[in-house]
Amino acid sequence: MAEVTDAALPQYPDHQIKQILRNVKTIAMVGASGNEIRPSYFAMMYLLNKGYKIIPVNPGMAGKEILGQTVYASLKDIPAPVDMPVDMVDIFREAKYAPDIARETVAEKDRLGVTVLWMQLGVISPEAERIGQEAGLTVIMNRCPKIEHGRFSGELGWMGVNRKVIDNRKPLLFGKGGSLKRL
Repeated sequence: MAEVTDAALPQYPDHQIKQILRNVKTIAMVGASGNEIRPSYFAMMYLLNKGYKIIPVNPGMAGKEILGQTVYASLKDIPAPVDMPVDMVDIFREAKYAPDIARETVAEKDRLGVTVLWMQLGVISPEAERIGQEAGLTVIMNRCPKIEHGRFSGELGWMGVNRKVIDNRKPLLFGKGGSLKRL
């Protein structure tokens, strides 16, 4: 497989990322970890605290809980949603697993209501991207919803990232304290 360079990676306009973060309410996080020092654990905790419903998917932890949320072995094991769809599948696994996860997402998309396939930072798979797009999913690759949320809410600076911008304007996407604000 040919290596994908940064220049070849898709660029996503801010309005697209904002729209996804505004509209998504439930996220199935494939590769969620119960280990407090893993990035997926921190991302899950952050997103839960921002009001998203997170469904962890990890076959090694199926039936247990991560941050009070029941863990499922696979997407097909998640019960069909009664009150709200699983809007997004967030892949927190190595890129070599992304095509299979994309196929499973496509197989379960109608039952679960999935509209977005998101691949975390470092997860770059043109094959998974193609699989998702051909099925009509919005696909985001090599981005983190936690970081994007923090970027648009103004909290990114609080997380140790110096944007080198002094700004006293209220963020357009999120309200006071970084809570989700519907525009």
